Amino acid sequence: MKVVAAMSGGVDSAVAAARMVDAGHEVVGVHLALSQNAATLRESARGCCTIEDAGDARRVADVLGIPFYVWDLAARFRADVVEDFLAEYAAGRTPNPCVRCNERIKFAALLDKAVALGFDAVATGHYAQVVDRPGGRRELHRASDPRKDQSYVLGVLDEDQLARSFFPLGDTTKPQIREEAKARGFFVASKPDSHDICFIPDGDTRGFLTRALGEQPGELVDTEGRIVGTHSGAYGFTVGQRRGLGLDRSGMDGEARYVVGVEARTNTVVIGARDLLGVDALVGDHARWCGPAPEGVVAVGAQLRAHGEEYPATAWADSSSGTDEVHVRLGQRVRGVAPGQSVVLYTGSRVVGSATIREAGVAPSPG
Repeated sequence: MKVVAAMSGGVDSAVAAARMVDAGHEVVGVHLALSQNAATLRESARGCCTIEDAGDARRVADVLGIPFYVWDLAARFRADVVEDFLAEYAAGRTPNPCVRCNERIKFAALLDKAVALGFDAVATGHYAQVVDRPGGRRELHRASDPRKDQSYVLGVLDEDQLARSFFPLGDTTKPQIREEAKARGFFVASKPDSHDICFIPDGDTRGFLTRALGEQPGELVDTEGRIVGTHSGAYGFTVGQRRGLGLDRSGMDGEARYVVGVEARTNTVVIGARDLLGVDALVGDHARWCGPAPEGVVAVGAQLRAHGEEYPATAWADSSSGTDEVHVRLGQRVRGVAPGQSVVLYTGSRVVGSATIREAGVAPSPG
């Protein structure tokens, strides 16, 4: 099989490429140039996609003896991930750019280009597992190491994309991957992992948003509409946030306050007590199914953050409005759920699908 191995320059993608070679596939290494300033050298472990990373990936490809190319997807990444990130925050939502990158870059732009060039599949260094079932059906499952599991950010893959995807690391722990890389002679064996948001290497999300969107002074209000503070942009806040609110506490009861709502239209941030954060009814749109869409109400596990807890839930799809809605009822109230986040649904270790949360509230009491 002809396979494009996506090589970020890190240890995970290096070992994933090596395992595809070992499996007998015809492998070509591809590094995605996603940075608008590709000549920038890595400043920390936070960022990725720098010229240094491209060089690291090329050296691994040389060790493996496979062809290596750099594909420039910086403009596509800017439009589909960075601009989307800014637009979502400007609209008062809290996006996950890693989910969007996997959907629109790694398993749309990359995979589509690979197939157009005659390749059969793409392999990445994600920690997840693909299980082949009778009849050629493939399922996406959690990685065997729960600490590294990345199935959440892959919940946007549809059935066709999953059929052309390989995740060779899903049955291995990270320490084992580093040992394997060392044994193979990859100098990236001890290279630090990149983390957080790759296009915000200093980790200052609010600063990034302010530079891009400009200061937009507004008010912080309590749930009764009383002004309790000011801010320089509602986009800099997310539901569940406690720190950095800058509240006037003179008339408060001493209890902690949290962001319970972001109203982009009025540039207002709503502050309330912790118990107002609990929700158990979600409505999501942009549904993506890793197989057939569920029929009727199904029992699932719902995960709301990349490394968050899985909650017992029921879910059902609703395409009657033409928007591919998903309704989720959590078995308990969960705090800090913000519109824009992804809800990923599981049955056991299998990923059923995902949706982007549009609404989060409290389900009406029976009767």
